[in-house]
Amino acid sequence: MSWLNNVRNALPFTARKQQPEENLWHKCKGCGQMVFTKELEENLSVCPRCDHHERIGPKARFDQILDPGSRADLPAPKVPEDPLKFRDSKKYADRIKAARGSTHEPDALLNARGTIEGRRVVMGVQDFAFMGGSMGLAVGEAFVAGVEAAIADRCPYLIFTAAGGARMQEGILSLMQMPRSTVAIQMLHDAGLPYIVVLTDPTTGGVTASYAMLGDIQIAEPGALIGFAGQRVIESTIREKLPEGFQRAEYLLDHGMLDMVVHRKELRARLAQVIGYLCGERRAA
Repeated sequence: MSWLNNVRNALPFTARKQQPEENLWHKCKGCGQMVFTKELEENLSVCPRCDHHERIGPKARFDQILDPGSRADLPAPKVPEDPLKFRDSKKYADRIKAARGSTHEPDALLNARGTIEGRRVVMGVQDFAFMGGSMGLAVGEAFVAGVEAAIADRCPYLIFTAAGGARMQEGILSLMQMPRSTVAIQMLHDAGLPYIVVLTDPTTGGVTASYAMLGDIQIAEPGALIGFAGQRVIESTIREKLPEGFQRAEYLLDHGMLDMVVHRKELRARLAQVIGYLCGERRAA
């Protein structure tokens, strides 16, 4: 077969298969149906059939939330990239290089200045595609930098979380980002500025145990997985069957852990409303 393929490829008149530059169809992770990619993108990456909210990256998130032309990216902070010289099945440095190559991002948390319906904000977005959105030195430093930028601009800090937890390749240095982010949030409060969290699918582990659940307002997208430990781990620990939909946004809303669950189509307007309320527009009126 290999000889035949070599001959066929060498023939000038043999038509060769061309790979499409982009995939025209997307399989919905909610209903399993094939959706036209352009239709999905026009619907803000929400399935038009079952309303499943697909995971999206920072670029799409900034484009959806910030006013056109208002975005100004904050530079990524410089941190030691492999402080523990960690290696499992491959070098940590190689994992970071691969993640950067696939996402074209410096790390799992990006910040930008901008406006939402004219209201100034510093906005951070975690990308689950970058090593599961895991929290390491770079994420912790970016979070602190975002808070400091918000304090300098006298505006709220808004973050979209999406993470599998702490980055194991950085060990205790990763876990140290939990108290660091907590202190940064207190700095924001001391300055009298709001801290708003939008939890997206999935937000778990050390991120949930720190800055993801410390917002003045806790918002989530429909169906988002939110929790600390996995459901199977909890069930094996307490030896009980957990309720249906446990750790989903709607369940957490019903049990008081969230303030609201907002559809992606309504999220920009709702955030503008919340920022206006927290920043004193209601008092001024």
